[in-house]
Amino acid sequence: MDVSPLVWLVSIGAALAILVVDVAVVGRRPHVPSTAECLRYLGVYIGLALVFAGVVALTWGTAPAGEFVAGWLTEYSLSVDNLFVFLLIMTRFAVPRQYQQTALLVGIILALVFRGIFIALGATVIAHFSWVFYLFGLFLVWTAIKVAREGVGDEAGEDDDYTPPALVRIVQRVLPTSDRFEGVHLTARENGRRVITPMLLVLIAIGATDLLFAFDSIPAVFGVTREPYLVLMANVFALMGLRQLYFLLGGLLTRLRYLNIGLGVLLGFIGVKLVLQALAENTLPFINGGQEVSWAPEPPTWVSLVVIVLILGVTALTSVAAARRDERRAAVDS
Repeated sequence: MDVSPLVWLVSIGAALAILVVDVAVVGRRPHVPSTAECLRYLGVYIGLALVFAGVVALTWGTAPAGEFVAGWLTEYSLSVDNLFVFLLIMTRFAVPRQYQQTALLVGIILALVFRGIFIALGATVIAHFSWVFYLFGLFLVWTAIKVAREGVGDEAGEDDDYTPPALVRIVQRVLPTSDRFEGVHLTARENGRRVITPMLLVLIAIGATDLLFAFDSIPAVFGVTREPYLVLMANVFALMGLRQLYFLLGGLLTRLRYLNIGLGVLLGFIGVKLVLQALAENTLPFINGGQEVSWAPEPPTWVSLVVIVLILGVTALTSVAAARRDERRAAVDS
């Protein structure tokens, strides 16, 4: 897949333009978006992603288009898990609803920055060391087990405890902090001295979360496509509309009780796929004498796409069914 520098510039420029418009909308009037507004924006962003997939199919073929869709769905599902952590952060710091939109937008910008850095590093490493897919695959399998275990035993819908990252705790100890929000300002003057507001702590917590999620998401998307351009665009389109999705789902995020289990299965599948790809292209001398492993299957893109859709579909349906079952039991008990 040959992507010219002009295509890179136009794509990045278009993404930045959309982001600037989003910033302008939020910056002009911090507010809680209505359901109609959320649906309108989500429809536009999803439509843009599908249009982009069509452009890729017409320009480079259906195989790259399928890789983009698979990567987009993978990143979108991981981003929903990211939203759940954002919800815990907002609850932990008691962020007023009208200011949550600004915090989410900053979080999305930080996520784009961190993921862009990791994409550049990942593409460089892959170009020089093909055996890195062994590391990516094993890391994803380990992450899959860890994520799935977090979902086991949480079927009753208990609230998750959130512990702020160490950086937030250090800032709270070192710098004078206020318990009051002053709009979206990061600092304020209180009793004659400058103090930091809870909004700054929220943004630090969100930034730390974005950094951790980038470690998982970039190896995962490289598992369905090795084209850096498609990896970047899958991340860009997956992050678009997350702010609206957060307010649209609201408390429903906590009802996706099997989300971690589903993501664990998804990451595990991609991790195994990466290891199989590494075996099929093996160059390590201590594995099969440095020769390719002929028996290692390499699932085609359409198989990966079908598996991803099935995993996400089953996760959503079982979560909804479990929630309805609990509601019926609660109604009977009452």
